[in-house]
Amino acid sequence: MFTYISLGTNDLQRAIRFYDPVMQALGHQRCDTSDEANWDGWVGWGRYEHHGQFELALWLCQPFDKQPASVGNGTMIAFKANDWRAVREFHAAAVQHGGSSEGAPGLRPQYGDDFYAAYVRDPDGNKLAAVCRGYKSEP
Repeated sequence: MFTYISLGTNDLQRAIRFYDPVMQALGHQRCDTSDEANWDGWVGWGRYEHHGQFELALWLCQPFDKQPASVGNGTMIAFKANDWRAVREFHAAAVQHGGSSEGAPGLRPQYGDDFYAAYVRDPDGNKLAAVCRGYKSEP
């Protein structure tokens, strides 16, 4: 469904310090745009291949309108985690690198008996989640 998701940031270097370990916890690497022009002020994680012919990524940048980045009320990005350990590592990395907890790792039976998730906010206030489905107890 998605090609990419873009979030605004007010401090790209702070965002990089946050997202590098958080995305690493979920198995995502930084996108390589080093052989392309016009990527100044952008950084992404996920897959970006053949100059964007295949892309499934999260990108951060300062807003084009030069106004401060702001969060959307009710907006959240949920990332797939392969196991409960990855959800816990995502949450720990987020809190350790300038984010805040919006919900510790755990089962959320109101969403399904196998819905294991953690919720955080990045340093700009964007809400993120890591979700693992398919297990009712520690895999």
